[in-house]
Amino acid sequence: MRNSLSVDKVYILWVLLRQAKDAVFKATEKELRQYGISPEEAAVLSVVQALGNKAIPAEISRWLLREPHTVSGILSRMEKKGLLRKTKDLDRKNLVRVSLTDKGQQAYYQSAKLESFRQIISSLSEDKRQQLSSWLKTLRERALKELGVDQEPLFPPSQ
Repeated sequence: MRNSLSVDKVYILWVLLRQAKDAVFKATEKELRQYGISPEEAAVLSVVQALGNKAIPAEISRWLLREPHTVSGILSRMEKKGLLRKTKDLDRKNLVRVSLTDKGQQAYYQSAKLESFRQIISSLSEDKRQQLSSWLKTLRERALKELGVDQEPLFPPSQ
């Protein structure tokens, strides 16, 4: 009979990864709250900023690995908050373009600082940060393959 405290090492890694993600998320959420935005909204701001005039809901969904209806809801809430605007494409009437307002641009620049995450990540040397980045990209690539997602998200840009 297995000891009830004996747990699979892979499971322990999963729990540790989950705990680290949740702790970092909560720390950044607390910081972003002072700017009146959520981590999800900060992510949307980053993607819209990166895409520029090519930002459309479907592309934002792909970059964030979120379902289109989820992103649609976030975009609507952000539009109500005055962070972005959705406009119909002049050439393709069924296409909606997303752009940042001045308020959204300001929120993007504030959120991009992420001092809390800078403090957390500073506990790693530059070499360990590069290793972590490589490992996370490997895990993301494999997870996307497991999900049957053919196209890797473009965000963040390769560094």
